[in-house]
Amino acid sequence: MAGDINSPSALISVMAALRDPQTGCPWDQAQDFSTIAPYTIEEAYEVRAAIQSNDPAQIKDELGDLLFQVVYHARLAEERGWFDFNDVAATITDKMIRRHPHVFGTAPDRDANAQSRAWEVLKAEERSARAQSGTLDGVAESLPAMARAAKLTARAARVGFDWPDPGAVLDKLEEEIRELRAELPTAAPARLQDELGDILFVLANLARKLRLSAETCLDGANQKFIRRFRYIETALAGMGKVPADSDLEEMDRLWDEAKRSGL
Repeated sequence: MAGDINSPSALISVMAALRDPQTGCPWDQAQDFSTIAPYTIEEAYEVRAAIQSNDPAQIKDELGDLLFQVVYHARLAEERGWFDFNDVAATITDKMIRRHPHVFGTAPDRDANAQSRAWEVLKAEERSARAQSGTLDGVAESLPAMARAAKLTARAARVGFDWPDPGAVLDKLEEEIRELRAELPTAAPARLQDELGDILFVLANLARKLRLSAETCLDGANQKFIRRFRYIETALAGMGKVPADSDLEEMDRLWDEAKRSGL
C-alpha cells in the first residue's frame, strides 16, 4: 500500500483493500452492516474498559479498533453509493458546530445549564426534521436496557415528568419490591418478569437522579463480585478444595473476609 501509514487516509485505503472484490480478504468481502454491527458494539465496550484501566496505550489501541468500525461501515455505504467516510466526518462536524452556537456562533451564554437547555432544543428540532415529534422518539432500541431506561426517563424529565428527588425514587422502589414479593407465592413467570422489570427500571431512574450511570454502577458491582469470589476460590485452594467441595456457610465466611480486606 502506497502512502504515509500515519495519514488518516491510509486507514481508509486499508479498508478498501480488504473489501476489494478480486484481491481482498475473503472474510471481509463477505461482511455487511448487520454482521459488523455486533463488533462495533463490542469495540465500544472495550474502549470503556480501556478507559477504566487508565492505560494510555490500551486506550489508544481500543480507540483505533473503534475508529476502524466507523471506517468499515462507511466503506460498506460507499460501495452502495450512499455516502463515504468524508461525508460521515462532514456530517458530525456540521452537527457539532450547529449544536454549539456559544462557541462557533453568536450565542453569548456559556452557562452549563443554559447550554444543556439549548442543546435539547436543537436536538428536538433535528428530531422534528426527521419526523420524530414525540419526546421519546430517537432513543435507540439497541442500547443496553439499563442505559435505555435512563435515557427514556431523562427525556421525560425534561418535560416535567419526573420524581422530585432520589428519596421519592426510593419510595417507589420499595413499592415495586412489595409488589414483586406479593407475586412470589404464585411464581407466574410473566408476572415475575413484569414486576422485576419495574424494579430495574426504577433503579435506572435512581442512578439518574443521583447523577450516576446505572451501567457503570452495575459494572463496578460485577468487578467487585469477581474479586471477592476469586478470593474464595484462592482460599479454598489453599485448603486443597474447590467451591464444589465447600458449602454456603464456609464460602460466606470467606466472602466476609474478602470484604473486610477491602476487595
